[in-house]
Amino acid sequence: MFDESLLEDPESLARADTHGLLRGVAAAGARVRTALRLADEAGLGELRPDGRPRTVLVAGNGPDAAAAADLLTALASANCPVQQLAATGPGPERSRWTLPGWAGSLDLLVLISPQGTEQGLTDLVEQAYRRGCTAVAVTPAKAPLAEAVAQVRGLALPFAATTPGDTAQGPATDPGADTGAFWALLTPLLALTDRLGLVTAPAAELHALADTLDATAARCGPAVATYTNPAKTLAAELADALPLLWSQGRVAAACARRFAAVLGIRAGRPALSAELPAALALHGPLQAGTHALTADADDFFRDRVEDADGLRLRIVLLQEAPDQPGSAAPAAREQAYAHDTPLSEIAAPGGSDLHIAADILALTDFAAVYLAVASTERP
Repeated sequence: MFDESLLEDPESLARADTHGLLRGVAAAGARVRTALRLADEAGLGELRPDGRPRTVLVAGNGPDAAAAADLLTALASANCPVQQLAATGPGPERSRWTLPGWAGSLDLLVLISPQGTEQGLTDLVEQAYRRGCTAVAVTPAKAPLAEAVAQVRGLALPFAATTPGDTAQGPATDPGADTGAFWALLTPLLALTDRLGLVTAPAAELHALADTLDATAARCGPAVATYTNPAKTLAAELADALPLLWSQGRVAAACARRFAAVLGIRAGRPALSAELPAALALHGPLQAGTHALTADADDFFRDRVEDADGLRLRIVLLQEAPDQPGSAAPAAREQAYAHDTPLSEIAAPGGSDLHIAADILALTDFAAVYLAVASTERP
């Protein structure tokens, strides 16, 4: 059950946050700056590429690595094909990846892992070496994956992990609780793709990105009251609902998929994501079907104590900018109104694709953490 009163009590929130999730998400800007420093120390600034790769192949393990690869695809695909390699195998720790048959010396392999211990990724480095692919990894220094990449004369960019023991039961003992891991993985990738000419993300832009994350942390922090805090407001709106995350634009779509994953991982709540305009047809029958699951609102004399909890939907509309000509957002609002489905909207204030992503992701990360911290088990 969601205890909304906790949102108005920062001290109680801090006590309930035994994994330090709020502290971790608030430190996203600091993780970006640390990741930049480590990448520079690793020699990224001295990289002199001969040109753009034919294709960037991305392989990673874990939800944060998958989300970083997804956003990188959205940001860079206009300048170079970016293909994510699907994992196979019986489980995450025993996953295997295979290079496509056409991969060769013109292609770049990027490996992403906050642990760097996966044998499947190490084996993939060997495949890349035999094919002549250049390999770059974002992974902890001295991890087996970093050592494998160094042996084939690739580039290993250190993962900016949190300080061990930073929280009582935080990322040091539970990697899944590291709410800042996403930015620590993504930042070196952005710096790398900037050097390759695939994404516009020079050091000054990435420092500005860190400032954007800090500004969102100030706007969405625990001390800010719910009525002026968009993350707390969104968390309260989603407390008893199944979110339908409708997005418009490549970057917003990647952010919606990330939000769905974070809601499941952090808050243990399901969510469905889809891109507009396809979402209108995809989720329309679901909206219509929920009416059959709820009690008759016109029956004033029914026994509400015996009402079954119906499926409550809430649409969350994620846009990269306010409505533009040809936007599907007005149709989304009309369909929500027609089915009596509550609607929340998230629209970035503008700027580059990178800053739009930062605005949306930081807000939704905070919302997911508030849902997780303020939720308790049903008696």
